[in-house]
Amino acid sequence: MNNRVTEHTGAKYPIIQAPMGWIARSQLASSVCEAGGMGIIETSSGEIDNCKEEILKMPKLTDKPFGVNLPLLFLKDDSMVKFCVDAGVKFVTTSAGDPSKYVSVLKEAGITVYHAVPSLDGAIKAINAGIDGLVVEGTEGGGFKSPVEVGLLVLIQSIRKNSDIPIIAAGGIVDGAGMAAVFAAGADGIQMGTRFVSSKESPVHVNFKNKILESDIDGTLMLNKSSKPVIRALKSDLTNSIDKKGIMDMADFMKIQELYFDGNMEAAPALSGQSVGLIDEIKPVKQIIEEIISEFNMICNKLGNTSF
Repeated sequence: MNNRVTEHTGAKYPIIQAPMGWIARSQLASSVCEAGGMGIIETSSGEIDNCKEEILKMPKLTDKPFGVNLPLLFLKDDSMVKFCVDAGVKFVTTSAGDPSKYVSVLKEAGITVYHAVPSLDGAIKAINAGIDGLVVEGTEGGGFKSPVEVGLLVLIQSIRKNSDIPIIAAGGIVDGAGMAAVFAAGADGIQMGTRFVSSKESPVHVNFKNKILESDIDGTLMLNKSSKPVIRALKSDLTNSIDKKGIMDMADFMKIQELYFDGNMEAAPALSGQSVGLIDEIKPVKQIIEEIISEFNMICNKLGNTSF
């Protein structure tokens, strides 16, 4: 498979791993790279020194290309941008802010830049800023969301009507059927978070993985919709309480690492997408990617022989 996203990333397949705080480190990212996808190192945790160490570990774990995510609103200065340039990173996704602040610096260093957007307006602004591609995030995805709930397929098509820029689709995708659907709508690649969180190589506690497996398609809640940040997370006693109150205290996030790595599912909201209802097994990353590509090709071949 070769298209604009694989040309930009250097990966075998146009499958990107989402930059989840604390989770998207070298253990998971290198596994995705080795399996033919594009592993991404997060910096949203704010643990800048640790994230820099994780970036430096990547070439020791894989000879495949990898990327880094830069959440623009949370960068205190340009030190991480400079570090990515000096470290020879070739692919960066930016999010949570205006990409025009650093896009020229990154591109002048030969780095391909994709910006994450949850809306058509955001996409147009990012395109005008000079980015190379978009990560288009539908309301189905987990984590931090737009308060305006627009489904991924509608969002991709609205952007595609206004631009031919490469699009990586994110939100609710776990298999080849989901990949084929967003490609039909105009995407060039997919990004997955929840599916990789529940993989064998994911560093999170088995309690988190099992909770994903146990959840139905209605097993998540959109929280804090009358304030910021809006998030999608798994249903739990904590998140049900937040949902009932209608507003979330940021202190609810303080113990997120206790949830991720100690397995206390009531310590914080467990950020997850609606795709939890489609995941029923913990699998190695390599198997996940191989099955997605196999199913994608089968569906495309079948549709290629369909006409009315």
